[in-house]
Amino acid sequence: MTLLLSLCFFAFLAGFVDAIVGGGGLVQLPAFFILQPQLALAQTLATNKTASFLGTSVAAVRYLKRVKMDWKHLLPAIIAALVGAFSGALLVSFIHKEQFMPVIITALVLVLIYTLFKKELGLHHVEKNLTARKAFIYSLLTGGFIGFYDGLIGPGTGSFLIFAYVVVFGYDFLRSSANAKLINCVTNISALSFFLAKGFIVWKLAVPVGAANMLGNYAGSHLALKKGSGFVRTAFIVIVLALIAKLAYDYFLKN
Repeated sequence: MTLLLSLCFFAFLAGFVDAIVGGGGLVQLPAFFILQPQLALAQTLATNKTASFLGTSVAAVRYLKRVKMDWKHLLPAIIAALVGAFSGALLVSFIHKEQFMPVIITALVLVLIYTLFKKELGLHHVEKNLTARKAFIYSLLTGGFIGFYDGLIGPGTGSFLIFAYVVVFGYDFLRSSANAKLINCVTNISALSFFLAKGFIVWKLAVPVGAANMLGNYAGSHLALKKGSGFVRTAFIVIVLALIAKLAYDYFLKN
């Protein structure tokens, strides 16, 4: 019982962070590995993904109610992300993810530097004056590339999505986070359908951990909506820093 309560605490924390700017996987997945070592890898990933999906759904619904969505930017990205994530997942067995880690770490460092030096970046919502054709193409490319990355490799997907919406479309960080949550929520469905079909989900853990993650997502999205883009921007910088540190540690020190 103590281990389950500890796992639920970390799930709440993961949901809280994830609702604001993504990166909940930095907290919840390691907690699963440490606190539930008896699970097979597939069970851990499936149960973690189920709990995360439940939480992300809560944040997505809250953002939908409170943040105005521009569906001409969002819908093509969702469709492309679904196709991209599925395509990436098909190639997972042929790819050694470790080979890509230096590229991913470098990309995240560049994202961090760009955000730090552009002090007004994402603080104000000033959409770029794109033609309908350009908006459609950019949406497809954003969803397709990042969805493919999510299916193939994964770490930092939420951060890359938020950054893309800020830079490509001129969104503020709050609306970018809302868009990222919806895309993440939809792309997770394909992975969950696989896990469900294979029976990998440990429901006695997924339900309480998912409930804790949902509470965290509710609290995190509430705070983000209350504090606005300046708060989300700061959280984004912190999470990208943590992600860089985690990936660099795993790649350079564990190998």
